[in-house]
Amino acid sequence: MKIEIRPAKEDELESLHSLVISNDEWTKFNGPYFPYSHPSLEQFEKSSFQRLLNGSDLQVITVDDVPVGTVNCYWECEETRWLEAGIIIYDSAYWGKGIAARAVPLWVSHLFNTKEIERVGMTTWSGNPRMMSLALKLGFQQEARLRKVRYYEGKYYDSVKYGMLRSEWLECNWQGV
Repeated sequence: MKIEIRPAKEDELESLHSLVISNDEWTKFNGPYFPYSHPSLEQFEKSSFQRLLNGSDLQVITVDDVPVGTVNCYWECEETRWLEAGIIIYDSAYWGKGIAARAVPLWVSHLFNTKEIERVGMTTWSGNPRMMSLALKLGFQQEARLRKVRYYEGKYYDSVKYGMLRSEWLECNWQGV
């Protein structure tokens, strides 16, 4: 399995939109306590697709050249260079195959190589044990646990924050990924 990340190609608008709206399974783990509805093709083209084409804060994950997900980043506070990163594998048929464990290091290396930052954060919730496990597997440190701040389907969950410093990333030797 060849796993890569890259900006989108102009001719991928419809196929990437279809990937994003193909099912709702991924939305159960990606902050389901926030309102979400699938974008129309026009909405997708004007927003996410433009970001995917640019590739600076959103890129496509491919498995053997087939798009299966995205990696992203956003500024929690750009003035202080506080950057958060994330990943979504849209098709659950690709879950549990180690794709995220290979795509996230590519993305984090890209972020450290292209942005003036000293830390990459990843925030998830206790309802997503795979993401918590991935962060630890990759060497991220759990930096915070805000207890019972996410309410979903009648139950409280924790918000869990992980971080990786540039110096720690270099020590992990992920640069050659």
